[in-house]
Amino acid sequence: MSLQQKVMASMKEAMKAKDSNALTSLRAIKSAILLAQTESGAKEELTEDQELKLLQKLVKQRKDSATIFTEQGRDDLARPEIDQAKVIEKFLPEQLSEEEIEKVVVDIISKTGAEGMKDMGKVMGMANAALTGKADGKTISTIVKSKLS
Repeated sequence: MSLQQKVMASMKEAMKAKDSNALTSLRAIKSAILLAQTESGAKEELTEDQELKLLQKLVKQRKDSATIFTEQGRDDLARPEIDQAKVIEKFLPEQLSEEEIEKVVVDIISKTGAEGMKDMGKVMGMANAALTGKADGKTISTIVKSKLS
């Protein structure tokens, strides 16, 4: 079952349950999928990697918005953003813990022989490819920086 089909099924359930927060989140996913499919040169169906990146982007947007709202003292606006991020995260694979991400990064560093910040780009590229959908880029970047410095 493709992501689009899963989202449509979840939308029906959310409508029956009258869950407006879930419905808003699912509509955002559906909209993003349709936009990605209609981009110039895009294929009819998205690959699994493209779907994961799309979902991660949506979650990141919601979390960033929630952070900004919280900093401005607008918890009334931050709460729905956090709730929407949780709904969208249900379609992502289980996220790895920092320890598990660290093991992957250390393994990549030892395989590539990276020594210092000059090799960060190479390590980040491989780490992002290995951890697609399982960890967010900010966490990966923080761990890579700490291991290479």
